[in-house]
Amino acid sequence: MRNRYLDLLRAAAIVRVIVYHLFGWPWLSILLPAMGVMFALAGSLTAASLEKRAAGRVVASRLRRLLPPLWLLGLVVVPVMLVAGWPREVGGEHPFSVPRLAFWILPIGDPPGSDAGIDAWEPLWYIRAYLWFILLSPVLYALYKRVGWVAVAAPLALMAMLDRTGFSLPDTADAALWDFVTYGACWIAGFAHRDGRLHRVKPWVVIPVAVAMGAAALYWLAGHQGEDAWDLNDVSESQALWSLAFVLLVLRWQPPMDWLGRIRPLDSLVTVLNARAVTVYLWHNIAIAAVWPVLAVVALDDLAGDAGGVVDLGTALLLTLLAMLFLGWAEDLAARRAPRWWPSGPRALQPEEVLAEREPVTVTMRQPDARSYRAAAALSRRPGGTGPRSAPDPAAGRHAAPEPLAGEIVEAPDWFRS
Repeated sequence: MRNRYLDLLRAAAIVRVIVYHLFGWPWLSILLPAMGVMFALAGSLTAASLEKRAAGRVVASRLRRLLPPLWLLGLVVVPVMLVAGWPREVGGEHPFSVPRLAFWILPIGDPPGSDAGIDAWEPLWYIRAYLWFILLSPVLYALYKRVGWVAVAAPLALMAMLDRTGFSLPDTADAALWDFVTYGACWIAGFAHRDGRLHRVKPWVVIPVAVAMGAAALYWLAGHQGEDAWDLNDVSESQALWSLAFVLLVLRWQPPMDWLGRIRPLDSLVTVLNARAVTVYLWHNIAIAAVWPVLAVVALDDLAGDAGGVVDLGTALLLTLLAMLFLGWAEDLAARRAPRWWPSGPRALQPEEVLAEREPVTVTMRQPDARSYRAAAALSRRPGGTGPRSAPDPAAGRHAAPEPLAGEIVEAPDWFRS
């Protein structure tokens, strides 16, 4: 069953990213450190998978879900940048290089692009950082299981060492290293959320610790402000402390979420944003870049004040929605779901059962007689559903399996493993 509180947090973080990239308000990074939250949630879900499946299968599954939407973006924007003169660009941040195009296939480094196409590739640092966290998760999770909270603090300690020594790596590796030390504590805190260790911490411990880290983050930020005052994204040390403090507070508690289901439009929006999170992230910045040309066509580009801001936001959201509708199918294919225009309902967040992805689980049961079998079938509920399970319907295909008999091999479905 999906944790709708986590879904709500992820949806809020995605919306915050869009608004921040549109308006550039630095205080949004303090109000909601979106990237720290997204990495923590991903860490929690990755830990859940590592508890149930072999590490290699978990990594392969996560990469399969991540990479195809990126490849689709590359198939669109890389040819456009080439035609627009990227190979002839002089002094760009990413001079054209055929070997570096491989980062569009496996982004262990930032996928490159032209200066003119910066809106397409600049946000892809998150995809690169996410990939590295996935690759390192088996080791990080094993370390966390052994040393607990020390593993959460380790990225912060490594950051302090980097500040103290001035140690650096070549540009590509150095960027990956700094993203790890900035958000690694949040990712590993997601492990602590998953196994309940964070929930077991007493409020009188977690609240003062979070407040102390938050205060330290703001103190450091006051003395090391970047281009935009009070923007955590310009100061890694403050970002790391503030993000971890925020994550510890919001993941420590699990509020009741019954109210969300009663607000159907919001509930549907949360579902859609979670089902299309990668697509929205990959394309929202391009949608924002297209806002002003689109408004110029309809003669609404000269609006000022609050009205202009509302129109800008509405246009950005509309263009992002269009990208999601026409390009979101890549996420469905990556998750081995049937492609759909508008993902909704519980199945929108669950991958289809695929024989190649199943893991056999041996179930030892005594052979029931006919009466006990019928009673068990009548009382059991569908996963994620509310009604009793009826006899298998041939029209339902592989999703309607009978109860296992004694010693039968039962395949663990994706909804159980992910």
